[in-house]
Amino acid sequence: MQPNQQTIHLDDSERQPCEVWTRVMGYHRPVAAFNPGKQQEQKDRKHFIERTANHRE
Repeated sequence: MQPNQQTIHLDDSERQPCEVWTRVMGYHRPVAAFNPGKQQEQKDRKHFIERTANHRE
């Protein structure tokens, strides 16, 4: 953080909700529109970062 920057603290009532979308069956949908089983499946997914392949020429 810069020396002259201030930290902003917000109460939950002041925050704007974030809508999460995901791609399902080739199109995008908001996770909030999923049924409870699909929402739990979304929460249980494991996220990973794929390493870059080392190409030899």
